[in-house]
Amino acid sequence: MRNILTIAGRELRAIFASPIAYVVMTGFLLLGGWFFFNLLARFNLLVSMYSSFQGGAEAMERLNVNEFVIGPLFHNLSVVLLIIVPMITMRSFAEEKRAGTYELLLTSPIATWEIVVGKFLGVVSFIALMIGLTSVYGIILSLYGNPELGIMLAGYLGLLLLGITFVAIGLFASSLTENQIIAAVTGLVMLLLLFVIAWPADSAGPTIGAVLRYVSVTEHFADMIRGVIDTSTLVYFATMIVGWLFLTQRSVESIRWR
Repeated sequence: MRNILTIAGRELRAIFASPIAYVVMTGFLLLGGWFFFNLLARFNLLVSMYSSFQGGAEAMERLNVNEFVIGPLFHNLSVVLLIIVPMITMRSFAEEKRAGTYELLLTSPIATWEIVVGKFLGVVSFIALMIGLTSVYGIILSLYGNPELGIMLAGYLGLLLLGITFVAIGLFASSLTENQIIAAVTGLVMLLLLFVIAWPADSAGPTIGAVLRYVSVTEHFADMIRGVIDTSTLVYFATMIVGWLFLTQRSVESIRWR
């Protein structure tokens, strides 16, 4: 455990030592703030419009801040995470290879799974910090509105699980090459595939369509945004995270025996 925490701390310090971390975090928060205040302004406009109509009180009851603000906000943030997570994970193994420290890391008395898990926890800590900072939007809504707290917390849990899954995939992409750009592009393509894989599900037949929907990360994430947290969703994210970390460990292990 000490080795894992040491590597995680080293990875987190390396992230903050790079200007990319501050650019990514600033961009994520700026985009999140832009999405939030625009969605909130649109919601307020709808409330004003309905309140001015005859019988608007009944229509206003159907205006839900979770549906019109929080849900779209989480969807937008998930797309931003899809783009920026590969920028963070691209250096995890690729930079070690380029700098010549990869061989030293592999020849040290540390198991490869400890290396992978340590780097994984370091990057996840950074992603969790970014997502945690966006909780100010939920606090604002709680102070001045009446959101459904359970649904909002489920959405944040879904966004965190989504980010952790993206980190696991990004680490695998970084373990395949010493070029950071190739690692970032590879990770982005893999994440995009998981995002759009369910698009042809309606025309693929019931069996294949069900498989595509289950594999799609957006289908499970959408359920959590609606406040639905079931066993299949949690098993899906756990399987994705453990599976991609296992593939990363095998990729790193293969270098040791070359």
